[in-house]
Amino acid sequence: MIDLSSLRTGVQASQLLADFGAEVIWVEPLGGSPIRDHVSFPMWGRGKQSIELNLRENTGRETLRSLVATADVLVESFRPGVMERLGLSYESLAKLNPRLVWLSITGFGPNGPMANVKGYEGVVMAKLGGFQAFRAMTDTPAPPFVATQYASFSASQTGLHGVLSALVERERSGLGQKVETNLALAFASLDTWAWYMHLVATRWPDAFRGGTAFDANGVPAGPMTYMLLIAMTRDGHWLQFAQVAPHLYAALMKALGLDWMFTDPYWKGIPVFDDAERRLELWNRMLESANQKTLAEWEAIFDADPNVFAEVFRRGDAVLDHPQLVHDGHVVTIDDVERGPVRQPAALAQLDVTPASLNRSAPRLGEHRLDLAALSSVGRSAAPSESSTASPDALRQLPLEGVTVLELAVLFAAPYGATVLTDLGARVIKVEALEGDPIRNMMPFPEAAGARVMQGKESVTVNITTPEGLAIVHQLAKRADLVLQGYRAGVAERLGVDSATLHAINPDLVYVNAPGYGIGPPNGHRPAFAPSIAAAGGLARANVGDSVLEEPGLDLAEIRRFARILSAGGTITNAQADGLAALGVGTALLVGLLARQRGAGGQTLLTSMLSTASHAMSDQVIDYPGAPSPRRPDDALHGLGARYRVYEAATGWVFLAAPMESEWKPLAAALESYTPLATDPRFATEADRAANDDALSAELAKVFGLRTDAEWERDLLAVDVACVAVTTETPETLLWSDEFGRASGYLVDVDHPTFDHHPRLAPTVQFSRSLTQAEPGVLAGTATDAVLTELGYSPEAIADLRAKKIIG
Repeated sequence: MIDLSSLRTGVQASQLLADFGAEVIWVEPLGGSPIRDHVSFPMWGRGKQSIELNLRENTGRETLRSLVATADVLVESFRPGVMERLGLSYESLAKLNPRLVWLSITGFGPNGPMANVKGYEGVVMAKLGGFQAFRAMTDTPAPPFVATQYASFSASQTGLHGVLSALVERERSGLGQKVETNLALAFASLDTWAWYMHLVATRWPDAFRGGTAFDANGVPAGPMTYMLLIAMTRDGHWLQFAQVAPHLYAALMKALGLDWMFTDPYWKGIPVFDDAERRLELWNRMLESANQKTLAEWEAIFDADPNVFAEVFRRGDAVLDHPQLVHDGHVVTIDDVERGPVRQPAALAQLDVTPASLNRSAPRLGEHRLDLAALSSVGRSAAPSESSTASPDALRQLPLEGVTVLELAVLFAAPYGATVLTDLGARVIKVEALEGDPIRNMMPFPEAAGARVMQGKESVTVNITTPEGLAIVHQLAKRADLVLQGYRAGVAERLGVDSATLHAINPDLVYVNAPGYGIGPPNGHRPAFAPSIAAAGGLARANVGDSVLEEPGLDLAEIRRFARILSAGGTITNAQADGLAALGVGTALLVGLLARQRGAGGQTLLTSMLSTASHAMSDQVIDYPGAPSPRRPDDALHGLGARYRVYEAATGWVFLAAPMESEWKPLAAALESYTPLATDPRFATEADRAANDDALSAELAKVFGLRTDAEWERDLLAVDVACVAVTTETPETLLWSDEFGRASGYLVDVDHPTFDHHPRLAPTVQFSRSLTQAEPGVLAGTATDAVLTELGYSPEAIADLRAKKIIG
């Protein structure tokens, strides 16, 4: 693999392939990639080889061509057109090596009004409405900067989906192709149900309207705030509970000493009340009771009662201390040649037959330059083909044509990982309980919460706790290529759908365990919800920065305020741990599939919501001697520094992204008529600018206040300074109503059995040759009869199973 990336998106994608044995040659510009200065470079660069090339010179380009001639994969994260201007277009390199799979990761994709804008994470989030989605994180008028790199990590995963699928397809066709993905569409793909709730509120405004977790006065607007209680212990630790089932909520109230409220007439209907005063009173009582116990006392309750549990809000490298990550081997220490022992997340997935090899350091700059002749021949399996024997029709198929996935999972974090494979052509047979997956009815409008996760699947409703129902699942497993299992630890074994059982039926199965926590103690048996993983994985604390205090002695008003901020920082429907985990599940499925195609046979894989969160947060959690502290947003949540933050304009807000030293002169020149930045001694050198960052922020704040957000975006983008108007609509509102989404290729239209004709997000990956598809969601059980018929059941047998309530 040849990696030309200097951005997280590309280097984290190539890191996964390096973890599993690919020889990754990282081509750096002369003097080194700026990502070397990042705290997470030891992880993102592990196992790679480094050479320096100047691609603006013929010698550098010719060297790259010699490397590409025998490579399997090339990844780049330049803006559209850059490689073409260098004379290194896909078409020209594919002539050298028809088997080459080329991955391009851009900010906004190759089309639309933002195609040529620098693809910084903050720019994409600001323009797509990502900051607005987290609006409740701050009480100030400014849209808050979001520190968690949702878009970048997601794009690394969607890029891997494209590369791995293209490699799977190459085993059939013998040919490579170009694969494209982008941060904007990858970020939008994280949404669980905001898209469909917006659809409902738009189509039936007289009957439905959007809601928020808290009303205008900061009072909980519904029961979920109590079930997902965020509370502070007496000794000053924030806890995130997840008691979303009735028996779990009852157990929490008992632990709080408030179970008497269930029989008190005044509290009839708890925790659902129309009365705002009663909702506030309930919240106060719960917070006060939680605050009477220390963290140690709460942990003793968790150990004694499996129905009560809360996560501590972790931050930075404390994420890697999580006992489940340590127990499951999701944390590894690698001796880095320049930094010493580096503690970091292990591989994204554990494979029991072809495990990752994590014993190689990140490279020194250019340390492999003397081995250039050897490096140009490492691509042993990528000899160029004279021609493909595949038919023209076969070359235009879906890349995962003929692949069958059996899905045994509920809600979103695991199942959506299979959904993304349907866009690439996989057949996904989803086994649901007779009443359907609970996600279908988690929102007041039926199917609104589950429509996205059901896209393109075949739903079979079966009672697998019966012998006849289990037999159906076993027959499906016999015909499947992949099994996705997302139950808590021990459940699959009790049901008879565990790895050992299904491998006895079909030894060639790729069986992917994708639980919330893990497959064993200490937390494998506990239910995992997005807010819990956001707390445990460090997402929420990274987002809110130091704007939330964590210390004993806070009064009740402060606890309420900070709890609202933490809630907004970790549980936004548009971007939370569920979506991140799902994309990681998609990657794990494809890694297992490709390994099988290349001779590994069947095997068992493990990935989890928690482990994937550690990868998404790798820019915050890496730990080694002398490691720089992760950059955190300022207390007002404007950004990470003067040249990467939100500013108020004369109307609206803008986000400026010019953090690189090479971007200073263009920025200063663009603002010369407003302020003499170029000649100001406070900002003469990069060191001066860092030392006087607050002064630079103040100076830029004055300048940006002189003109409108639209004017700044127009004029600064014209001189290639990344500055965009901050969208003050949420992503689903922007894309639903704005031609921006259509022009950028982010939308396709489908017909859903409940929602009729409507737009959905396009597949996150596009190919130069292979096709993709975009299907609507399906209702529960609509494929039951067809699938059973395919298995050989007669109409009479199907009717008998239905009468016995074995199938739905």
